[in-house]
Amino acid sequence: MVTEIFHRYLMIVVACIALLIGLQLPNLADQYEKRVDAHLREVTINFQPYQKIADKYFNGSIEKLIEFHRQSGQKPFQEEGAAVEKMYQRKLRFEAEMSALKTSLPYRIVHILFNSDQEMMGETLSQYSYTVPLNQDALVVGAAIAATVLLTLELLLAVTRLVARLVFRAQGEGI
Repeated sequence: MVTEIFHRYLMIVVACIALLIGLQLPNLADQYEKRVDAHLREVTINFQPYQKIADKYFNGSIEKLIEFHRQSGQKPFQEEGAAVEKMYQRKLRFEAEMSALKTSLPYRIVHILFNSDQEMMGETLSQYSYTVPLNQDALVVGAAIAATVLLTLELLLAVTRLVARLVFRAQGEGI
């Protein structure tokens, strides 16, 4: 009887924790997406002068502009080419990340949890602001996470009980 009460209270605590974690996931996705968007906007603004030069002299090809700098006989221009290329690669990286985030909330959450840009995720987590949003997305995700955790835990406990019974039965028959 005491174990049943303990089990029920433990399941309530687990459900509450899972619900709170689930409520945070849409908020995490929102904060992550805003951070990526802000970085993309910044690098795009900083990159505009180079794009204008590429438009004017290289038919818009940034790659040709970078190559022109790298083939220069002067070290400062070669280093500038490397800097332009690094900025260009960063811009492409953020564009790809924003493209991956233009999907439904469940896919966005999965992407962020398993395939996020590590720099952006680190920044997001270091400045994350915890909230308990009571909007439909947060409630649905929270309930889904809580239900999944509870069902998984109940299934594991049921399998453990079954295995324990089989082991004790086998030991009882062998004695």
